[in-house]
Amino acid sequence: MTTLLDPDFPCSLTIDLPLPTARLASAALQALRVDKELSPLVRRSFSTISPTSNEVGDAIIVDSSAETVLRTEYKATTNRMLRVAVNGFMESLSVALGVMEELDVDVLDAEISKG
Repeated sequence: MTTLLDPDFPCSLTIDLPLPTARLASAALQALRVDKELSPLVRRSFSTISPTSNEVGDAIIVDSSAETVLRTEYKATTNRMLRVAVNGFMESLSVALGVMEELDVDVLDAEISKG
C-alpha cells in the first residue's frame, strides 16, 4: 500500500489492533472515536478492516472476511505531536480494552474456554 505524503502532516503512523470478533472491533471504534483530537496539528481516523495473514501473525482466523481489525491512522505536523497524540490514544485504548475484558460476553466466554 502506497501512502502519499501530506506536506501539512508529514509524520504518520498506522496502528492495526486485531480483536476476536467484528462486534468487538466495532465497539472499540465507537468507544474511541467520541474523543476528538485536541490539537489541530494532529489528524486521526478510525476504520475496521479484514485481517490479512501478515497483519495477524500466527493467530488463527476463523472468518477472514470479517472486519476484526481496528485500524487507527494518525497524521501530525511533527514527530513530537504524533508521539503525544498516540500516547493519549494508548491510554484510552487501554481503558476500552479493560472494560471489554471485564464486561463483554464474548471475552468472558473466551477466558472460560482457555481456563
